[in-house]
Amino acid sequence: MNLTNEILPDLYEASIDELQRGLEKGDFSSVDLVKAYIRRIDEVNIKGPGLRAILEINPKALEQAAALDAERKSNGSRGPLHGIPLLIKDNIATMHEEGMDTTAGSHALIGSIVPRDATVAAKLRAAGAILLAKASLSEWANFRGQVPSGFCGRGGQGTNPYYPNANPSGSSSGSGIGTAIGLAAGNQDSVGPMCRCVSDAAVILSSIVGPDPLDEITLSQPSETLDYSKALDTNGLRGVRIGVPRLFQSENENITKAFNEALEVMRELGATIIDPADFPNAVELRAYIPTGRLVVMEADFKVDLNKYLAGLVDIPSGTRTLADLIEFNKTHADLELIPPYHDDQSRFIKVEGTTQDENYYATLAKNHQMTRAEGIDATLNLFNLDCLVLPTSGFTSTPPAVAGYPLITVPLGFQPDDIQPSPGKPTHDIAPGMPFGISFIGTAFSEFKLISYAYAYEQKTQVRLKRLAYPEAIPKTQLKDVIGKD
Repeated sequence: MNLTNEILPDLYEASIDELQRGLEKGDFSSVDLVKAYIRRIDEVNIKGPGLRAILEINPKALEQAAALDAERKSNGSRGPLHGIPLLIKDNIATMHEEGMDTTAGSHALIGSIVPRDATVAAKLRAAGAILLAKASLSEWANFRGQVPSGFCGRGGQGTNPYYPNANPSGSSSGSGIGTAIGLAAGNQDSVGPMCRCVSDAAVILSSIVGPDPLDEITLSQPSETLDYSKALDTNGLRGVRIGVPRLFQSENENITKAFNEALEVMRELGATIIDPADFPNAVELRAYIPTGRLVVMEADFKVDLNKYLAGLVDIPSGTRTLADLIEFNKTHADLELIPPYHDDQSRFIKVEGTTQDENYYATLAKNHQMTRAEGIDATLNLFNLDCLVLPTSGFTSTPPAVAGYPLITVPLGFQPDDIQPSPGKPTHDIAPGMPFGISFIGTAFSEFKLISYAYAYEQKTQVRLKRLAYPEAIPKTQLKDVIGKD
């Protein structure tokens, strides 16, 4: 390795581009990266602060890294993800032959054999990424019942690296924890990137977009696939009209203060801020959607889960339906239904009786009508806007999620040191230093523009760098500790 006059990247913050440059120059190898990340995981996952972000490490990660290093030397790089270790959420299937389980955090699926990689996992492999480990999650994507965010039977209760025993949020708890403190270069989430910077998100998104023959909904998207890295423009907010839906604001005064300051930054960067720019149907939407979305989510969950379980090549627990899963949890309550906080599966029980009937289809149509034509699109058109911005809390993600529209979030700020932590039941929902974000929301297929807006704001503010995780939650291993060592 040639380290003369070179400074190795800090794995707490290193971007994919920075890692790729080091790999290209030969400062370190993909094997070195995998070794370093595995040691970092070992320091904080179960040991030390016990963040419980990772469920298992890919037993073939080092072998795959060595093969990708050899390929780089013989054939060159496949692209920006070649030899880059990523985390993947444990509800995204990875081929069984590799040695990792796909369980959604549940003991019921341990040892199950999936028929194939999920399409998104296959695309990441084709791009040269190393699927380093399975990230923990709120079990079944936080859909089992009234259970704290970050808990799953397999991994236990995950916690936030910014304050001891704080809420890691979910369902992508392990993904968020792991990305925040550099347990891998990035994360492939459900289904979109979770990264430390916008440029990394653009790289990963570019590798996974496109139609999926196993998912007919994806076949209606535009045929052109974009390189989202070309959206990374520090002048991306110049001339952009941004709307602020004040009726969907956070009730936390610290978040509101930081959000209002962010609007001023956007004005300095050349954006026109329309404030307020409320949805014409805001009051009706806020009252209706919590119930309307559940009608669809619950029926979809049952149908899709039963289909997934039936399609497994094998499942040692024998759980082939949601009804089987409910019984498994009762029989294995010591593993899954752990009092006093983690013993609920009321949503499973409720969902088991649902079906995709006429009411389901009518509700689905109404959900789309209210969030798309009468909601996001109506607001964009009414105020002649390019996008909407909101602090990432409470109701923010609900309308775009129901609409199936894109949203990108970047850091906005941190709770102040003098704030009183909320009671830990079992985790603190609010505590000193806990981060919060700002979201850019657009209409269908506006990802390219949203990335440009978010990047311009991120590069101007660099909020993420203004506070680190608490000391015990920061892994100490760096590349210098593994290069040239067994």
